[in-house]
Amino acid sequence: MPVDHYENFPVASILMPRRLRKPVAAIYHFARAADDIADEGDLPDGERLRQLDEFHAELARIAAGETPLTPLFLNLATEIRQHTLPMQPFHDLVDAFSQDVVKKRFRDFADLLDYCRRSANPVGTLLLHLYGEATPVNIAYSDTICTSLQLINFWQDVAKDYAIGRIYLPLDELAQYGVSEAQIAQGICDDAWRKLMQFQVDRARAMMLSGAPLGSILTGRIGLEMRMIIAGGLRILDKLENAGYDMFRNRPVLRPFDWVIMLAKSAPLRF
Repeated sequence: MPVDHYENFPVASILMPRRLRKPVAAIYHFARAADDIADEGDLPDGERLRQLDEFHAELARIAAGETPLTPLFLNLATEIRQHTLPMQPFHDLVDAFSQDVVKKRFRDFADLLDYCRRSANPVGTLLLHLYGEATPVNIAYSDTICTSLQLINFWQDVAKDYAIGRIYLPLDELAQYGVSEAQIAQGICDDAWRKLMQFQVDRARAMMLSGAPLGSILTGRIGLEMRMIIAGGLRILDKLENAGYDMFRNRPVLRPFDWVIMLAKSAPLRF
């Protein structure tokens, strides 16, 4: 569900029920503001972390029933209270953005999954609470979908992330396939790179498909929204494959015709 600035929100927002658009927008603006602190401008790391700590403090004020100090959190507090949203997913998101400031490499896939647990999965959890569908089974499916979407975004943005000093490919898997950081810096797409990325794409696709039953469990417009999100992630993976995994020169994006294909593939799924 990649969007322009923060990657884990529904792109098919025209399908979002009107009653949920305000709370979804409030969550989006919260996440985008935290993302900007972590990534944008020339602030020193210490100042970025201090500002993100203020996000935690504002969330604590909301949880305590106190009045937040900033308009962003005043608006968020209204939606949290109106929809009885859990606080932990918001803290998890801030923790992930704080990690972005100081951590640029991941030793193995488990390390990366722990990051996705905080950077991506909370969004799905909050949406399920808004939908009134936050059962343990649905949350488990949602976590798998959100993690897959986060991985897909990483793989389409390898060059972009490297430009800001980050590599999300697990270091042990880089070594296993004989790919160096220098190769990423130079954008070299050789056989070793293609084998590494085929493995990453196949794993992300398997994860997405394992979460796909959620698209049938959810009904109506939110079910179609979810199926479109799943189809969009799978479409990006197809494009990565079709480009020979050379996202350095062929970063995959969704174009108008892709939306036609995604809609055609978003008929109710049966499992």
